[in-house]
Amino acid sequence: MHLNKNHHHKTMKKHLLCLVAICLSSLTFAQEQIKINIILNEQSDATTLSREASWLPTKQERRAYVVETLKHHAETSQQELMGLLRELEQNGLVSGIQPLWIVNSICCYATKDVIHSLEERRDVMTVYQCEEVHGLFDEEITLTDSGDNREIAENLLKVNVDKAWELGFTGQGVLIAIIDTGVEMSHADLQGRLWDGGTAYPHHGYDFYSDDDDPSDTQGHGTHVAGTLVGTGASGTRTGVAPDAEIMVLKVFHGEDNLSEATLWVEAMQFALDHGADVLNMSLGQPLPNAGTKLMLRQACDNTLAAGVVAAVCAGNSRQIQMLAPVPNNIWSPGDCPPPYLHEDQMVNAGGTSCVICVGAVDNNDVLGGFSSEGPSTWTDVTQFNDYPYISGSPTQIGLIRPDVCAPGVNIKSLDFNTSNGYCLKSGTSMATPMVAGTIALMLSKEPELTPAQIDEILENTAVPLTSHKSNDFGSGRIDALAAVNAVPTWNDVIEVDGHQGHIFPNPSKDVFTIECEGMHLIEVYGMDGQLVKHIQTASPVHQLKGLTSGTYLVKITTDDAVIVKKVVKL
Repeated sequence: MHLNKNHHHKTMKKHLLCLVAICLSSLTFAQEQIKINIILNEQSDATTLSREASWLPTKQERRAYVVETLKHHAETSQQELMGLLRELEQNGLVSGIQPLWIVNSICCYATKDVIHSLEERRDVMTVYQCEEVHGLFDEEITLTDSGDNREIAENLLKVNVDKAWELGFTGQGVLIAIIDTGVEMSHADLQGRLWDGGTAYPHHGYDFYSDDDDPSDTQGHGTHVAGTLVGTGASGTRTGVAPDAEIMVLKVFHGEDNLSEATLWVEAMQFALDHGADVLNMSLGQPLPNAGTKLMLRQACDNTLAAGVVAAVCAGNSRQIQMLAPVPNNIWSPGDCPPPYLHEDQMVNAGGTSCVICVGAVDNNDVLGGFSSEGPSTWTDVTQFNDYPYISGSPTQIGLIRPDVCAPGVNIKSLDFNTSNGYCLKSGTSMATPMVAGTIALMLSKEPELTPAQIDEILENTAVPLTSHKSNDFGSGRIDALAAVNAVPTWNDVIEVDGHQGHIFPNPSKDVFTIECEGMHLIEVYGMDGQLVKHIQTASPVHQLKGLTSGTYLVKITTDDAVIVKKVVKL
């Protein structure tokens, strides 16, 4: 009996210890913090922001207005929620609070109970778990020779970059933000091309993954991209499309395993806007993102457009895995966001616009890269946008045509991060994307006031067509840097047709603009967001332009044998 009692006590103690262990385990699980993004209901309307900013005379002033408005809106609307999160942080239920303003949201780590309570708040649109994914980058890496006598890389010659240089446009005065794995900044071909971040950012950028100011590359992808953008050829081969541009290095990937997460990309985008970048290069993307991630990326790209900044974004390398990512989900996000300019082939199924010029890849014979992701995309799965419906085979519900353009992206020679003077070959839409971003820099070195819509329209209209229409393989075609630069208007050009000068006066005007130009038959007026405001057919050499609200506009005059674009300001 005594033995049985002891045995009973031991058994009860064992069960009790098990129960305590289970409770402690459950408590630990309940207290485990998950990284989330809280998107608030109050989101800025990008179209309204663009319209409000359009009355300012310069691109720089318009960007500053949009950035400050976004910041103020986020700060005021997040105040109550930030107070709650700070209290929860003191109690160990929340950590790592990071407010964002390019999208009105707050990123943090929180327990499941906190997440459930946040989802019930009236000021919260959605709460979603941040997905950390592996970066899916290039197809292959091969070391190659340095080249002789500052040879020009074959991919640059293919798109006539060298001929654009001969016109004097080399990217001078343009700042490109590289959102990537970082950059090997000791490489000889990058010297003199790195952004001066002052004492705050002495290493020419920021590492958002590690949250420090050293964005050095430990993977190689970002260095290769940087070489295609600005490589000077100091070590033998001229690899940079825009060798006189500067690069801002924004690292968003973990160096060892390429892990990243999309809120880091958004943080980098807002850093770039806040610190004066003219172009974003985003050779990255997430296949099959959840609806919350997709919403956040689209909102960020919409607001980037409102700020007047354009982004070249890769289409992705998923064409060969359509069983896992079938159309309309084969394009990576944010490459699946809409462009700043809607091509006429898209107008049957038009929707919203954003800053994204989506880039596919071809080889140097203009053959499509077998990896290059296939469009279209659709946004009917994100309630807040619900545009670009897609039904396979429908003549009208065609989705969003992706990509916009393509560029050489197969066996591209650029910088090797393992040395200070070496080169290597890589393939992927990641390699095609800086070809486009670099070409944009050439265009901006000719005319800094170009809007994203104008940049996109010029790139698409001057591309070498590889299909009869804008397609979900090649977009509008393979870029031609020389043709794009030649198509860039200069606002100070005199209107002159067949020896007769034309005028728009007064400019600026408080009321009516008078347009005088012999032979004109069409006048089109565009807002600085790229939207058509007026379409006027005329047979007269004089026209009174009326009815414009205050702001800056582009007036496009078509004559029998010329097209002239002039900027006007309505006070």
